[in-house]
Amino acid sequence: MTPVTLPETFLWGVATSGHQTEGDNSASDTWFLERTTPSLFREPSGPACRSHRLWETDLDLAAGLGLNAFRFSVEWARVEPERAVVSAEALDHYERVVDGCLERGLAPLVTFSHFTAPHWFAAAGSWTAADAPALFAEQCDRVMARFGDRIAYGVTLNEPNLEQLLQAGAKLPAEAEHLKAQMLAAAARAADSDTYTSANVIPGDRLEEFQAAFTLAHRAARDAIKARRGDLPVGVSIAIADEVAIPGGEARRDAKRAAVYDHWLREARHDDFIGVQNYERIVHGPDGEVVVDGDLNGMGTAIEPASLAGAVRYAHEVSGVPVLVTEHGIQTSDDTQRAAFVPAAVRELAAQVRAGTPVLGYCHWTLMDNFEWIFGYGAQLGLHEVDRTTFRRRPKPSARAYADVVRSHRGALAAGRS
Repeated sequence: MTPVTLPETFLWGVATSGHQTEGDNSASDTWFLERTTPSLFREPSGPACRSHRLWETDLDLAAGLGLNAFRFSVEWARVEPERAVVSAEALDHYERVVDGCLERGLAPLVTFSHFTAPHWFAAAGSWTAADAPALFAEQCDRVMARFGDRIAYGVTLNEPNLEQLLQAGAKLPAEAEHLKAQMLAAAARAADSDTYTSANVIPGDRLEEFQAAFTLAHRAARDAIKARRGDLPVGVSIAIADEVAIPGGEARRDAKRAAVYDHWLREARHDDFIGVQNYERIVHGPDGEVVVDGDLNGMGTAIEPASLAGAVRYAHEVSGVPVLVTEHGIQTSDDTQRAAFVPAAVRELAAQVRAGTPVLGYCHWTLMDNFEWIFGYGAQLGLHEVDRTTFRRRPKPSARAYADVVRSHRGALAAGRS
């Protein structure tokens, strides 16, 4: 394998999220929606991967791969399970995770909201309520007050453009959209509220409203974080496919970029970095998306290692700020595909860095197979598999493949210094 040459300060990490791994996040909006009848969620999250108990094991796995960064979310629903009731125990827990990262040489990359929010917040108007930005800023402030002095990067919101991306690609069938509407209506009735939504379960006719709301929340969060620690790099992380065009497809490509990404890329001009979360390439022709021959991932699109470099390049071109790859991976049950995909994608990324695009680091999604939202435990994106009964983690061949990428990079740097 060709040695990877990236800056010595480059962050090599894995990305996780609280609700998807910790388990029993029972005060959250997503937990409530999983148990609503009817529900769009294939199954409830339940104990997830038991990472709330096994967090030290997870950090050991990350450190054992030779990584130097670990992305995780602080679950607002655990910290403030009821309005104005703050759990010191929850803050203690996340402080231990931060310190555990540092003890293992892992830079803590903290996401302040990874889709989930408290149930009381969702029942009171969710992100579109007038006081939502102030409430989220309060949460960010209390987290920063406890351990903000020890974290390396702050991500305010995770994929606030996800629903735009799904709508633009028609990824959710009409019957699923109908089921979503039924679930949200039932949840509102059960919560005795006018509406009920979560950050990744939004009605299709409210996308612009939520984009405006998320923008205000991001700005309020950034200000609160910076008020506590002005030197901390802060940004938002967006879902972004590598949009490419064959002759005649340029207008369609540009229209999708404008509808899905450009608002947030322009917003990031006021931030320290833009988080990029990439999983696929979309090819546009004069009549629509073009099906590309070759092996497909679990999302139904072609496996294209160069997609990450393309997404990173576009994100930097529009935003003008450095890029942090906050998520990248492949949905597949065939781990040989993942083991080949990761090194190839990183080689393409390194070439993009050499071409002049500033990239701060790479976080693979994800450390282990987990609860993948409406798809439950069926979608597999982890470097480790998890026994659903014992919760034992077992490395897949892709874990070694990623560790080898990191090792080759560090070896090339060491050889260059000698």
